[in-house]
Amino acid sequence: MHDRSSGEEALSPDALSEVLQDLRLSDGTYGRCELTRPWGIDLPPVAQARFHFVVSGDCWLRAPKRGWILLHAGDVALLPHGTGHAIADRARGRVTPLDEMPLEEIGDRAYEMRAGGAGARTILVCCSVTFAQPAVHPLLQLMPPMLLVRGGGAEDSVLPVLLDAMADEVLKRRVGAATVMTRLADVVITRVVRAWVESRKEDADGWLAAIRDPQIGRALAAIHQRPGDPWSVESLADVAKMSRSIFSERFAALVGAPPARYLARFRMHVASGWLRDDRVTVAEAAVRLGYDSEAAFSRAFKRFSGVPPSSLRRQGRDEGSRASRARAP
Repeated sequence: MHDRSSGEEALSPDALSEVLQDLRLSDGTYGRCELTRPWGIDLPPVAQARFHFVVSGDCWLRAPKRGWILLHAGDVALLPHGTGHAIADRARGRVTPLDEMPLEEIGDRAYEMRAGGAGARTILVCCSVTFAQPAVHPLLQLMPPMLLVRGGGAEDSVLPVLLDAMADEVLKRRVGAATVMTRLADVVITRVVRAWVESRKEDADGWLAAIRDPQIGRALAAIHQRPGDPWSVESLADVAKMSRSIFSERFAALVGAPPARYLARFRMHVASGWLRDDRVTVAEAAVRLGYDSEAAFSRAFKRFSGVPPSSLRRQGRDEGSRASRARAP
């Protein structure tokens, strides 16, 4: 719990940064793929995000609802919902199920794939990562099946530098490259998501418009930054520097839910992440999120998720075990 007396000065002016910080990534698996024509890989749907970066050469990606798309060196494709797709040396080429592709373990949760014939070579970085609670995070709910950034992204001066560093690690095969690559992938994925958000400036309403709104965005940042504070509609309106009635009306119009409902849902999102990662007990989660008792928190959590919080902790341990056995790319 934070001291409310610190008040407004403690709030970040960048609401989007607060939300991006909440997009926690875990269980990353990294794959270095050296493929020579002819080749093709069919990737099944997974409960993780998939990330592909073309280091050199080119390839085709069969994207959900978009057909085959040609990718060149420097292009990045992020499939945030883990939708099934295929990558190949040519459009509509023959593809082999991922489980049948040769993989060599080169580090902790890191693999190398070498496959294909004697033709032109393509090198890919392929990663799988888990977003914390994707089913309830408002930003993830809005994302399309695939985010594509061409040539490192013209609007982001940092992303090309990160991708160059990633390519350097892959091509030079440096000691400890697998560890560096998984950490770089986390940052790159966050930058790709930011680039997508910033490309949606035409949105006049909805959650993306709300996070960019200078007043409603401040209230959202406050909720995301300090979910356990004893927020009320009045105190959130104060943060937004608006009257209670105007704030409530505008918040609901942009976000799609009244402030109190959004706050309650976000607290459950935070609690789900803590419990799934087994970082706190149910009683600790209740206290940190401002509930009067463990029983009150448990009732609210079950209304939100349909299961008691203790069940989610067990489920998280099972999912973590399965994720540790996940295959790249």
